[in-house]
This record gives sequence, C-alpha cells and structure tokens, in this order.
Amino acid sequence: MGISSFKIDIDSKEVNRLKRKLEDTRIPKEPIVPDAGGDYALTYVSWKGPSIEWFHRLYNKWLHDFDWISVQKQLNRHQHFLAGIEDETCSLNIHFTHTKSSRPDAIPLLLVHGWPGSFHEFDRVVNAFANPENASDPAFHVVVPSLPGFCWSSPPPRRGWTMQDTARVFNKLMIELGYTSYTVQSGDWGSFVGRELGANFKECKAAHFNFCPVELDESLTDLTEREKFTKERQQDWLDNHLGYAVVMRTRPQTIGVALNDNPVGILAWVGEKYIEAVHPSKLDPPDPEWDQAILTTCALYCFTDCIMTSSLPYYEGVKHADFGNFFLKKENYVGVPMGYTSFLYDTRPGTERSVKKTGNLVFYNGESARFEVKWSNMLTLKTECDEGGHFAALERPDVILQDCRKFFGEWYKA
Repeated sequence: MGISSFKIDIDSKEVNRLKRKLEDTRIPKEPIVPDAGGDYALTYVSWKGPSIEWFHRLYNKWLHDFDWISVQKQLNRHQHFLAGIEDETCSLNIHFTHTKSSRPDAIPLLLVHGWPGSFHEFDRVVNAFANPENASDPAFHVVVPSLPGFCWSSPPPRRGWTMQDTARVFNKLMIELGYTSYTVQSGDWGSFVGRELGANFKECKAAHFNFCPVELDESLTDLTEREKFTKERQQDWLDNHLGYAVVMRTRPQTIGVALNDNPVGILAWVGEKYIEAVHPSKLDPPDPEWDQAILTTCALYCFTDCIMTSSLPYYEGVKHADFGNFFLKKENYVGVPMGYTSFLYDTRPGTERSVKKTGNLVFYNGESARFEVKWSNMLTLKTECDEGGHFAALERPDVILQDCRKFFGEWYKA
C-alpha cells in the first residue's frame, strides 16, 4: 500500500463552469401549490422540507456569495492524503486527512462520516481533538477518511460492497499509518463501519456513536418522556421521511445521472437533509455557518462527481426498517467499551435502554433530568444533546469534543 500527499486543487475552469451552470439554472418561481411552505417535502408538524423561498435564498448565496477558493484554503489547512489499498482481489484509493497531535500520549481516533456527509463533517473538531487548549484533556491523532465513492476515494471496486467491507479497508489504513490500536467515532452510515470495527477487529479498542436506531421493547410500560418522544420521532422518520432512501436503494444510477451535472439538483437532494435533521435554531433565523456547511458539501459533491456513487450504501446496505435488527445481531455486538451521545433532533435518536442492547455501553449522554416537549415548539429542553441533530460533529462540535474526550480518555487502553 502506498500513501501520497494530496492537496485539494479544483481547476479554475471547473469553478467557473459551476458558476455558469448556476447562472443558467431556472428555479420555479412559485411553490407547487399556493402557501405550500415546506409541507410538500416533509409531512410532520415541526419537520418540514425546504420551501421555495429556501431554494432561492441558498441558490443566490451559492451564486453570489460562496467563495470556493477560500473554502478550499480552509479545507487544505488539514493534511490530505491518498492511500492505495489492496483489498482481496481488487484495489482502491482512499482519500483521508491525517492530523497528528504534538502530544506523545495522543490517542489514535478514526472519524467516519455518512450520507450526505463527507470528511468536511468533522472540520470543526479535528484541530481541537489533536491539540486541546486544556492540557488536562486527552489529545488525539485524528484520521478522517472519505467513504469509498465519496469525494476523492475510489468508488467501490465491485458489486455488493458493504460498510463491513469499508471497515476492513479502514482498519488496514489505520495499521498502515502505524496505529496498531485506535478508537472510532461515527454516525449515520459511518456507524455501520464503526460497529463492525468495534465488534470484530482487535485493533479497535473503543467506539463512540451518535446514531443507533434501535427501537425500545414493545413490552416496556414505564417509558420516560424522552423515550416516548424518541419513539414517536423514530416512527415518524420511517413513515414520512424515507423517499430519498427508497430512490437511492432502488434507482441509484438513475438518480445519479439526473443529479450528477446538476448543482441545484444536488442542493435540493443534499440540502434537504441538512434542514430536516438539525435543531430548528439553525434554520429560523438562518444560521450563516449552517448555510456555508450545506454549500460546501454540495460543492464537494459537484467537483468530485460523487453524487451517484455516494448512493451505493443505500443499494448495497441494510434497509432503514431493518437497521435496528441488524444492530441487535450477535455478530454486530460491540464488545469493546462503547459510548453513545443521543441528539434529540437526530433522524432516529436512540435512548440508553435501546442502545445498551447493542454493545458494551459504558458511557451515555442524552437523557434529560427534566423533560418537557411539544411537537409544535420544542422550547423546554434541558440538555445540550437536545439542541443537536444528525450531523453531530458539524452542528454541535462542543458536545462531541466533550463526550469523546471524557469517554475515550477513561476507556481507551492501548
């Protein structure tokens, strides 16, 4: 396996071409029906999809205010690499960033994203993990790979490529980087990678997750208020929010061709997830940093032509309705110390009693001491986790840093 330095350097012709394509795009001026708002994208009270006004606002910001050159410079403050990995009968290149701490006692940490994310999902925590301001906090050597088929990582080299295959490749990557023991943090599809590593690879010594969509036992009658809420939230997601997943798991090539050279299409397909799975405070009033995160992700998907291959986890992986059963299988039980942070605005937030069935849960953050919630306005929320959503490290880097430092600092043993 060879590892070479890599620098993000998008040709100015491609940057200009993207702007021309945006300029030449017509967005519908009127909603699908009068006063549609976000109701015709999502269907449950507080979780609505993008309104026509949202599309126009993000489109105009992308066209007139988004500066790719400054974004590229920001992304390049981390050291990027490409690793050629031989995997059984095939080979692939994995793009990753590797930020080493100056501390000799630093803990190796693998951060794994999902869809529609990228390595950029961890942009706000990498440096803080590597070199914390507080000397008493643990430090980390941080590795952030792009999943196969995302950004500059090769697409899966064969049919039937699963997240378990990706785990095997990422384990090889960590070993090649000199880490014979390490930790992992992940959410979304990345949690399938992290779960496989924590369950079946001796090099992985501890795993922290922010996604574990396992339902509570139906026999339970003493549900807490938060458990009642998360149960309803999980069911709502399965009933009303999976149109995108059905398309990608049944027609990944069709939707891939439709979106591949269509920046506004990517904005619609990707951006929707960044507004339905986030705390409402990011949306009303609009958070400029969250807008920037959406546009950065969309630009990465455009410049790397990865929107089609990024659909493959849905086609090759477990269906959403089967996630819980998959996590409960004996072979997927995380035997190493496992930590979990439950963010209330996740797509399918977990609870302590559901998550602990899937692994050796020794750290949990998410249950409010007091909890009061209304579907129409979630105002009385008592923990930091109740102010975060699906893209945890991007939305609440402070919580992820705090919890991972506490968990890995106590439970990692090389």
